[in-house]
Amino acid sequence: MPEQSGHNKAVTHLNVPVHYRVLSERGAGGKAVAVFPETQGNLQARAAAAGTPLSVFVQAASGAGVALRVFTPDREKGSSDSAAVAALTHLQGDLLDVAEVHMGGESLPAQLCGGEWLLRQGVPDVAEQRADLSPIGLGAGQVWVAGLGRPTLVAEVADLAALDAFMPDAQAISNVNRATGTTGLILFSRGGAGRADLSLRAFGPLRGFLEDAASSNMLACTVGVLGASGRLPRDTNLLRAAQRMPGQPARLSVQFAEVAGGTEGNGGTEVWVGGAAMPLA
Repeated sequence: MPEQSGHNKAVTHLNVPVHYRVLSERGAGGKAVAVFPETQGNLQARAAAAGTPLSVFVQAASGAGVALRVFTPDREKGSSDSAAVAALTHLQGDLLDVAEVHMGGESLPAQLCGGEWLLRQGVPDVAEQRADLSPIGLGAGQVWVAGLGRPTLVAEVADLAALDAFMPDAQAISNVNRATGTTGLILFSRGGAGRADLSLRAFGPLRGFLEDAASSNMLACTVGVLGASGRLPRDTNLLRAAQRMPGQPARLSVQFAEVAGGTEGNGGTEVWVGGAAMPLA
């Protein structure tokens, strides 16, 4: 466990959070996070009063790591990559470029890359199969099941227009997930606006949400699919991804590397995901 931070931000205005917009697309969308530099008083009540979907409290911090507690207005969430990116950005002057993040009983490596914090997602397991997606309006065809602990159905659509036009139906997506033994759905297309290498949307009614605005886990699964199908670039190990939930766009950064091992011992793609966090006035 890291030592308690001596950061100046943690000893001034203790009860006033600093608000960040994380993983936003040109200042819009993404996720709003309130960062509290300490853990005093009733954390749930303070999170409820923060006015943001996520609040993160810094329990302890040192050059090599940080311990966090993450709350929604209603409950303690456990872990959140978006909250971690906000907290790491807030503490950036006091941290090394490589740090360990402790939250929700997990320990995740983080690294500073091009001014953005990325967290290690791991090596997704990927398997190709065929499935009937006609219940959600996409017909039958090749899909993938990818997972980092939870199996997710991944399907490619023709282009960005098709991705944006998709209208999610919670019951239909749930039925397709049950039929394929998965718990989430990712639709993606290559390329995108603003020099994006990859565009995606992420759905999870069986996980308690219809659509997620910015999901590191589901983006990592998508990158794992591209790696398994030999479609990752050879001249770089970085990607820019646009997550295109209507009305709440997000921009995420990816670092990847081919590694030995994977599902069948044939190798896989290690993925780190993160992005920018901008303080709000």
